[in-house]
This record gives sequence, structure tokens and C-alpha cells, in this order.
Amino acid sequence: MSGHFLHLMRHGAPKRTGLLLGRTDAVPDPAGIAACVRQASDLPFVTIVTSDLMRASVSASSIGEARGTTPRRDPRWRELDFGAWDGLAPAQVDAGAMTAFWNDPDDSPPPGGERWSALAARVSAALDDIAARDTLVITHGGAIRAALACLFGFDQRQLWAFDLPYAAVLSLRIWPGPPRSAQIAGLWS
Repeated sequence: MSGHFLHLMRHGAPKRTGLLLGRTDAVPDPAGIAACVRQASDLPFVTIVTSDLMRASVSASSIGEARGTTPRRDPRWRELDFGAWDGLAPAQVDAGAMTAFWNDPDDSPPPGGERWSALAARVSAALDDIAARDTLVITHGGAIRAALACLFGFDQRQLWAFDLPYAAVLSLRIWPGPPRSAQIAGLWS
């Protein structure tokens, strides 16, 4: 029972950084795509799964082309939907509302946006559908944190402590059988 690797990669930098990008389909920066390709070059994987948003899927396509595999798009790996805040810089959002969100994203979601529990539920379902083979998932910071909550039981405060810069990779070994169990194998940025 050796398990399999699950590599969670945050997409490369979009052309405009520093914004709350949830459902907004931001154009990826070529340097961000290249960073993802470099990060993936030494990773063991046979399957690529990606968010369907361009900032993740373009990098996945480039990595897949280099590896001779076609990425599978899965919208469940999208970022949290920031609703009315989507596309704004955090400084453009009411400070009290932003603080309430960071303190409890389930009880204080963005107006018209998604609750943390909804993100965690869809990421959990996406995790359940990953076959037991070495897999690279190219996704978003919020979805990676939701995966860590599902796999390890981290709460929101613990999850915010994870620094996930663009093109960061978190490699996990997933052990067979219920309940889902994982071990952190490494973090590269």
C-alpha cells in the first residue's frame, strides 16, 4: 500500500495580480505559464486535472503538451466565487466586510458570492473522483486550501497560514481506503 501522489499546483500569475479573482476568467501571464511548466517538469504524474478557468487551464494545456497528455477540465476546482467583490482589489472592499470574511468565510461570504462550505463541498467531490494514480491538479489558492481542509481537517485560520504563491506546488501522498488520508510529501514554490 504505497498510495499515490496528488500534486496541487496553484495557477501561474495572471496579467493583473492583487485582485479577488474567483469566477473572473483572467488572462494568464506568459511568465506565469512558464513557471507552472517548470514546476511540473520533475513531478511524477500520469494525469492532469485542471480548473476550467483560463488562468489554470492554459498552464495545464502547456504542461500536458510537454508530457503528451490531455488535461481533464473540472469546474469543481474553480476558485471561490467572490460575488460582488470579484475582480476588485481587497482595498476596494469595505474593510469591515473583508475582515468578517477572512475571519469566517462561511458566515460572512461576499455579497452574492459563495460560502466556504460550498467551495469545500465541491472540492471534496472533485477529490473523490480522482483515480488512484499520480495526478497533477492545476487550480486556485482557495481550492487548494479547501482540499487541505478536506484531507487534513484544517480550519480556516490554519489554512490562511499556508503561503501559496503563484505556481506553488503542494505534493501529497494519498493512501488507499476510507477515510481519505494523506501525508504532505513536499511544498515547492
